[in-house]
Amino acid sequence: MGTKGKEIVRMDVEELVGLLNRALSDEWLAYYQYWIGAKVVRGPMKGAVMAELIQHAADELRHADMLSNRIIQLDGTPVLKPEDWYRMTNCGYEAPEDPDVRAVLRQNIKGERCAIETYNRLLGTVRDGDPVTYNLVLQVLQDEVEHEEDLQALMEDIVGREG
Repeated sequence: MGTKGKEIVRMDVEELVGLLNRALSDEWLAYYQYWIGAKVVRGPMKGAVMAELIQHAADELRHADMLSNRIIQLDGTPVLKPEDWYRMTNCGYEAPEDPDVRAVLRQNIKGERCAIETYNRLLGTVRDGDPVTYNLVLQVLQDEVEHEEDLQALMEDIVGREG
């Protein structure tokens, strides 16, 4: 990390790296949940749901990249082993064992709600301690809020067609 870049961080950097690695674990698990969900999903509006899940997977992968880069800027090490994702996750992982579009959407809405809570807490933690991380977390939080909205709209469209 650059000297001046380190000077502006006014919080425990080791603790911050730990929080970012927890978020990174969430992003990897969310990426896979979206990606595999898009592969197995079945039911009404399957094409639209698949497209949305693939787009969200790409966003989660981008978030993982952003978090990894910030961890490295802070002289930390991103989570190195996938098995550690389960130990460190805030939001967990739900395998899409029921491939019905409604079940897959419910799982992913639940995941987005957890992500919103997680990033909102993280925003409060870094607000006065690290402006660079604050900006990154704010960007990710905006995406997660949009994801929840997208998924809920799809669910409403599917339920409305069944009505």
